[in-house]
Amino acid sequence: VQLQASGGGLVQAGGSLRLSCAASRSVSAMNWCRQAPGKQRELVASITAGGTTNYADSVKDRFTVSRDNAKNTVYLQMNSLKPEDTALYLCNAVFFFRAYWGQGTLVTVSS
Repeated sequence: VQLQASGGGLVQAGGSLRLSCAASRSVSAMNWCRQAPGKQRELVASITAGGTTNYADSVKDRFTVSRDNAKNTVYLQMNSLKPEDTALYLCNAVFFFRAYWGQGTLVTVSS
């Protein structure tokens, strides 16, 4: 399974970005994680094939994860961005109980 993430960029605090991650085939759970310099990788949001979602407390009520199963794509709508959201955002997908990772897309939030 190959994953291609896109949509990152530079945005001012309070702004919004929409990330996309396209999988090369149909997969089950899809997740967004992030890794900031000097910090551990953090699970940000996840969504099952059936649409059940879960979020880290730090992004609840600001981020929304969704997916288009016809396009094998997961999205992360990020609103009210904060400088502490600055990180490399990586998507992963589960296929036959194995996790596959994309290359990530960089999000930088300026204060």
